[in-house]
Amino acid sequence: MENIKSNRRSFIKTSTLGTLGIPAILGGCSNFASKEAKLKDVVVTEILEKAPDGKPLKAGLVGCGGRGTGAAVNFLEAGNDLQVTAIGDVFKNTVDTCRALLKSKGQNIPDENCFVGFDAYQKVIDSGVDVVLLCTPPIFRPLHFEYAIQKGKHCFLEKPCAVDPVGARKMLVLGKQAAQQNLSVLNGLVSHYKKNIIETYRRVAGGLIGDVVSAHVSRFRGALWLKQREKGWDDMTYMMRNWVRFNWLYGDLILDTHIHEIDIMSWFMGNKLPVRAEGTGGRQRDITGDTYDFFSVEYEFDNGTRGHCTCRSINGCDNQNIVKIYGTKGYAECHSSKIYNYNKEILWEYPFPKRDDADQSMAVPDGFVQEIMHLVKAIRTNTPVNNVEHLVNATLMAIMGRESAYTGKFITWDQIMASDLNLAPDTYQFGNVPWFKEEIPLAGAPPKV
Repeated sequence: MENIKSNRRSFIKTSTLGTLGIPAILGGCSNFASKEAKLKDVVVTEILEKAPDGKPLKAGLVGCGGRGTGAAVNFLEAGNDLQVTAIGDVFKNTVDTCRALLKSKGQNIPDENCFVGFDAYQKVIDSGVDVVLLCTPPIFRPLHFEYAIQKGKHCFLEKPCAVDPVGARKMLVLGKQAAQQNLSVLNGLVSHYKKNIIETYRRVAGGLIGDVVSAHVSRFRGALWLKQREKGWDDMTYMMRNWVRFNWLYGDLILDTHIHEIDIMSWFMGNKLPVRAEGTGGRQRDITGDTYDFFSVEYEFDNGTRGHCTCRSINGCDNQNIVKIYGTKGYAECHSSKIYNYNKEILWEYPFPKRDDADQSMAVPDGFVQEIMHLVKAIRTNTPVNNVEHLVNATLMAIMGRESAYTGKFITWDQIMASDLNLAPDTYQFGNVPWFKEEIPLAGAPPKV
């Protein structure tokens, strides 16, 4: 893409900035390294029954695709006196589909509050809403978040928060500006709101598996949806319709979806940030766009521990989604929420209730609704929450892995923090674009001039 401000080779050569250690905010635990840690001392996210009552809140949705529509429904489910009063997207049919679904949930959004186009985000934010749900492709997150903060709006930020280091660092600055205004901003890294994962973390942080020494993480799934180019579509329309196949919009598989598992790994390892990523990847089956369909990345941390993260999005293959954290005394399986010793004996497991059990106290509430409950609670109780740094950390870890795979080079945290790699075009408008291409990155290839 000719408009990228720095090619991938140059950012590797010129990055010299020292490590910026930004601790993830949610789920932090100062007692993680202590063998004396007690469960009661481990700080975790509270599970809510619903958001507290308070002043009515109006939300505006920016990005009306599947996840955006889901977030709007989650907002309605989070508590009482919550409305979605404005929606916007670049495509009218997407707005219409979202509007129809929200109508079935009791939200009759008038024509004048349904906005279409690249400037729809401004119109949603200016429509009189209290909260903005930012759920577009991640390339737009810094641009949209900046406008929302300028207008003094509380925000929900779907993950990831950017597709490149420039965008991620901008989000960090914007997050600090939001904090100065006492605005609540909550991210979409949903694992921190899942009761079974929270309870598994408490046991690991409490020392049940001893000192953490490594992690093995994988997310194997079928292929994502695909849009073939249709007659009459210009370059921008095609890329926007098929956005999960273009790196500048999507950030690739490792960033947009595998970020969840990478985030859990960092969380369970004490909110550590990797010092280096050693990645590989490629494309076997995808037929459009410029992204990969598999990655394998080894992350190295400052104490020598390592975490291996691998993801794949190809039909016809075996699927799995696991995060295993290994310690000196045993290992934890985070999603199944079981902890074993090295004789494969279960030391602890989460007591998932059966559907017909009378006692449902250990049922796992919907994490997507939980995160919105926490946002509403923060607003209504005037106790601002702001976990933008956490989202920036997770985003940059995934970008490190992607860039290592793309280039065939080992990428350090210092390099990614200093990189001027910027995938955003200068302007957003429909039509043919001179930098359009569908060529996947070739590791080890010489830089283009």
